[in-house]
Amino acid sequence: MLLHLLSNSLVMVYQYLFGPVPSRRLGVSLGIDLVPHKTCSYNCIYCECGKTTELTTERAEYYSTDAIILEIDDYLSTHPKLDFITFSGSGEPTLHSGMGRIARHIRENFPEYRIALLTNGSLLTDPAVRAEAADVHVVVPSMDAVSESVFKKIDRPCSSISAADVLSGLITFRKEFKGEIWLEIFIVPGLNDTEEELLFLRDAIAEIRPDRVQLNALDRPGIYDWITTPTKEEMEIIADSLGFPGIDIVEGLQSRSDIASFSQDVRESILGTIRRRPCTIDDLSRILGLHPNEVRKYIDPLLAEGCITEERETRGIFYRPR
Repeated sequence: MLLHLLSNSLVMVYQYLFGPVPSRRLGVSLGIDLVPHKTCSYNCIYCECGKTTELTTERAEYYSTDAIILEIDDYLSTHPKLDFITFSGSGEPTLHSGMGRIARHIRENFPEYRIALLTNGSLLTDPAVRAEAADVHVVVPSMDAVSESVFKKIDRPCSSISAADVLSGLITFRKEFKGEIWLEIFIVPGLNDTEEELLFLRDAIAEIRPDRVQLNALDRPGIYDWITTPTKEEMEIIADSLGFPGIDIVEGLQSRSDIASFSQDVRESILGTIRRRPCTIDDLSRILGLHPNEVRKYIDPLLAEGCITEERETRGIFYRPR
């Protein structure tokens, strides 16, 4: 934790917490980032955080568990209004070996808050990971494909991970887990929206028995510009084909500027930096000392308001003043 000077105002900056941010699935969510950017067991072609730089299945204490808990205690002591506290961020949170301890700490000391885990589900084959996730209220695992070939094209996992193992882990987790499972399927047109793949997904959903199924699609630029966003009508057809009652099609965000933690000083600092030179999210994060997901909280409304534009270049998405 530190106090950072932005636009002549002191702003509290956390190293492991970000937000609160409005989530299309979880409402107002305080994020907890457990692993360094971009440490993950997948290298998904649609990831908004960019390409995976540390592709691994090795669990470790990537950041000090004690330090993360210290930040949580400091922030939650102010009794913020939140819908969820969410393990998410720059990589796969279940890779952090202290995740279970952190979840238990929140439940025991701040029982008024619900905890969510956003995970690719790849480590749920591990009984230790399933045991640690037991203290979470809602687990949102992803399953983008069942066939091995499509799974590898979309999620590009570590070589030790197979689609069959991921499905088996999810089925076992469902049998043990007492909380809610919201299964996410990210639609990549031309890959997992074929009749064959949707039939595989339909059968998998029936085996996993999630509480909800959520269809997601690209909301902001990913790694590759050839990935398109399905129309609302196409998403509805896909939802109907999966045979699960009341599938959620993830869409619509409340304005990020309506979030209580939204700072006009941070907004102006981001705008001022971009006016001096075009920047990526990572550039702004490094220059301003903010978490990348915290920067995104301000970039989205600036884009929506027409204050800035985005342009894909070799090093990533650059933001410029309009």
